[in-house]
Amino acid sequence: MVGAILNSYFDLNKTEAGCDEVGRGCLAGPVVAAAVILPKHFKHDFLNDSKKLSISQRELLKIEIENMALAYGIGEVTPQEIDDINILNASFLAMHRAIDQLKIKPELLLIDGNRYTPHCSIPYQCIIKGDSKFFSIAAASVLAKAYRDQLMQDLAKEYPLYSWETNVGYPTTAHRQGIRKQGITPYHRKTFQLLPK
Repeated sequence: MVGAILNSYFDLNKTEAGCDEVGRGCLAGPVVAAAVILPKHFKHDFLNDSKKLSISQRELLKIEIENMALAYGIGEVTPQEIDDINILNASFLAMHRAIDQLKIKPELLLIDGNRYTPHCSIPYQCIIKGDSKFFSIAAASVLAKAYRDQLMQDLAKEYPLYSWETNVGYPTTAHRQGIRKQGITPYHRKTFQLLPK
């Protein structure tokens, strides 16, 4: 069990999609976002911010969320796009792409964090630490993380010297040792500080 039960909705009378992204602080790989519309009175015993869950819990929840959601979408923005538009704008673009995948148009977006760029004239509410306050945002955080982690683990087979199978592109010692020895890959973000000064 993880902490307190989250909120099922922000506005009972609107179709809400929770949105969250993952991978902003990584040196390699895309930034990935998910948008999830859950049934209005959805409850779960341990669904929470994906960072507070174990890998096995996330895998279990991914299947549950995909089965129980009224709609969900995943959006990703490539390292090249991140370098072109910066990571903040890339995070918003990933959310926009995830929202565009929803088969139901939401009437309200619940955005994890304190900033967002409007999309398709859909009203939105920014919620700091929203992934530990609302089930729909927590569900989005789980789907985004599960998707991105799997993607980076697959890329690790192609580029085995950066330990992406465990660090999923974050700036760990092993990842930076790989950069020092091998240089960068097409999946590295060139505008990021890949090695300490």
